[in-house]
Amino acid sequence: MGTALLSDTEIAAGLRELPDWTHVGASISRTVEAPSFLAGIDLVRRVAEVAERVNHHPDIDIRWRRVTFTLSTHSDGGITRKDLALAGRIDHLADHS
Repeated sequence: MGTALLSDTEIAAGLRELPDWTHVGASISRTVEAPSFLAGIDLVRRVAEVAERVNHHPDIDIRWRRVTFTLSTHSDGGITRKDLALAGRIDHLADHS
């Protein structure tokens, strides 16, 4: 059995704690502008390590220094608590680069 999908109200409440994230459709996303291309790649590496540990993987788009993370629990067809939790971990990593 999968993880319960969050309602729009629950997503909005969770995003109040994650102000850099936006809710679009069945996902949430955040773009981080790194100080350099290599710093962006290092952030991706650190996020990948966390994602592997929790077995929940973001979609990642790298455009020079801009890295966009998009989260959705694909197996459940939308946003779950797993997405909000990983968004918080990504915020911590991005804010401490």
